[in-house]
Amino acid sequence: MLQINKKIILASASPRRQQLLKELGIDFTVEVKPVDETAPKELKAQQIPLYLSQLKAAEFKNTIDDNTVVITADTIVWINEKEIGKPKDYADAVNMLKTLSGNMHEVFTGVTLTSKNKSHSFFVTTKVFFKPLTENEITYYLDNFKPFDKAGSYGIQEWLGYIGIEKIEGSYFNVMGLPLKELYEELGKF
Repeated sequence: MLQINKKIILASASPRRQQLLKELGIDFTVEVKPVDETAPKELKAQQIPLYLSQLKAAEFKNTIDDNTVVITADTIVWINEKEIGKPKDYADAVNMLKTLSGNMHEVFTGVTLTSKNKSHSFFVTTKVFFKPLTENEITYYLDNFKPFDKAGSYGIQEWLGYIGIEKIEGSYFNVMGLPLKELYEELGKF
């Protein structure tokens, strides 16, 4: 078991990230600071969540002491050389799921660990392969699970993940928004 002798702050309002970090057996508090989560247009793929996790971390730099580590993270879905974020509305969610249907996409999570005097960022990539989804499956999922707060309009840990994902290559937990194995290892080195 990892022994951490510092106060840990998870800078995320995501209930999934909070639950995943609890599962690691790490004591932490949650503190979220508002940030404009807009990445420069020239950034691509893993550069986007890395930039955003670093942007979120910068908000804490001058407010923490030597005995505190802040964890910030950002997750995106990447397909056809572009980012798919959280849906704007129901119609946008339908279009996102139609885009993912029958295709492979990548999920990138950028994570930044920050203390008063140092910062370390890393990213994890997972490939997700969806079967072709029917219109009925898409509308059933959206109507019953309302994944409008999720990048790509789906949660791997929900019904659509159960019936729609043929396989993944990489970290399952990364698709949920927090790559646990890698985070555990990086915290141990930090």
